[in-house]
Amino acid sequence: MAKETKDYSKYFDFSDAKVLSEDEFGKKIRIKGREIHIISEPNHRQSKKRRKEDVQVLYENAVPEELQGIGAGKHYIVYTFGCQMNEHDSETIKGMLEMMGYTATEDRKEADIILLNTCAIRENAEDKVFGELGHLKHLKTEKPDMLLGVCGCMSQEEGVVNRIMQKHGFVDMIFGTHNIHRLPMLIKEALFSKEMVVEVWSKEGDIIENLPKKREGLRAWVNIMYGCDKFCTYCIVPFTRGKERSRRPEDVIAEVRDLARQGFKEVTLLGQNVNAYGKDFDDIRYTFADLMDDIRKIDIPRVRFTTSHPRDFDDHLVEVLGKGGNLVEHIHLPVQSGNNEILKIMGRKYTREIYLELVRKLKETVPGLVLTTDIIVGFPGETEEQFEDTLSLVREVGFDSAYTFIYSPREGTPAAVMEDNVSMEAKSERLQRLNRTIEEYSRKSHENLRGQIVEVLVEGESKNNASILAGRTRTSKLVHFEGSKELIGSFVNVKITDAMTWYIKGEVVDVPQAEAAITQ
Repeated sequence: MAKETKDYSKYFDFSDAKVLSEDEFGKKIRIKGREIHIISEPNHRQSKKRRKEDVQVLYENAVPEELQGIGAGKHYIVYTFGCQMNEHDSETIKGMLEMMGYTATEDRKEADIILLNTCAIRENAEDKVFGELGHLKHLKTEKPDMLLGVCGCMSQEEGVVNRIMQKHGFVDMIFGTHNIHRLPMLIKEALFSKEMVVEVWSKEGDIIENLPKKREGLRAWVNIMYGCDKFCTYCIVPFTRGKERSRRPEDVIAEVRDLARQGFKEVTLLGQNVNAYGKDFDDIRYTFADLMDDIRKIDIPRVRFTTSHPRDFDDHLVEVLGKGGNLVEHIHLPVQSGNNEILKIMGRKYTREIYLELVRKLKETVPGLVLTTDIIVGFPGETEEQFEDTLSLVREVGFDSAYTFIYSPREGTPAAVMEDNVSMEAKSERLQRLNRTIEEYSRKSHENLRGQIVEVLVEGESKNNASILAGRTRTSKLVHFEGSKELIGSFVNVKITDAMTWYIKGEVVDVPQAEAAITQ
């Protein structure tokens, strides 16, 4: 493996900028006629460090009283790219905006503030954001007083921030994943100074509680921890999300109880690696299994979690999941590759054999378990034989579905400087073969449900047909069926009549809960 020699500090290069002032509050520079206030900039070297100081848990008022009416009569749009963590961050952003008086809109021409909450995990995600910025440039020209901001994982990358400052000077705000709670102050700064405001923290550690959230629908996401310490060689997340830090159990449990009181039907516990929850506590011994066991006793119909790392999936967690109840029979368990040599180069720190043994324990303990996964094809150096190991693992496990990707190098990760000797033709062909295999097992799983009665949480109308309702089973399978719109938001029993590759069809049946053979 080639050694990393790039100096990432060079990506934040102000050689063509004029420094206007510099003090303890940051620096003010001018690039191509645009004044920029850099309160703090991303620092790749800093974000690599895992400091030992205590994590502070702060219970503060996210929107100061003097800023709570600043958006009165104004409208906002938040565009979200990426994972559930980004979706949840957007809920917090919307909550703060609404506390400031802003109202949501879908009409760009009506918007007074537009924020792009970005993802950095793959190159095409970044391309989408820069493409969107290109479209928004014309709107910004028409409405110069509209605020345009870029936040999320892309903002934690030095090269991205520098590119925005150099080439997209019409952007008003750039902030990162660690300082979302600073949004009201950044809006105030951008509104009154008319400068681009950049504040990206690479030194993370604090957990901010009591942030407002705008949740919609029947399902709620609850962050239980932030960051990741795994440093898989292909992944930028440990740099954009920081070190692992867990919320206090009493805060998580109180939030889930409150969601139950509000009538939410389903909660998904979120973390970059939920299985590492509690490992950073030094005053109590309390793991993810303990948290799941406690949440199991809360009166909320369904509890899920994502994402889990096989390396930290211990026997205690397997045992707790076997207790069932509101803990659903669906686990997303990313494997990434079925070959030990590739897993080692990826830095996954488990073997094929360890993964398969975990799958065996889970299937033995959790009746009706459905497993889904993530798989990367075409990792640097992957041979045809190594890819065949991935295919054989997929067949052995029998995943119901998978997120499959062609390897995409992320600047700043060790894998980005490895020799990539797999042709794009080979990568594409492998992806097609992998997807065909996944589809085969997904279809088989759905065929096995034919004639069974399943519990479905009705989420709304089908996207393609307003006369058809759509909902999810406990194992997160999409079900289409005819029914009254009054059923939306409730649980119904559905008898499966037809199996498609990515969803199943059925009809509502009036079966008492106790009699229904509901395991899905």
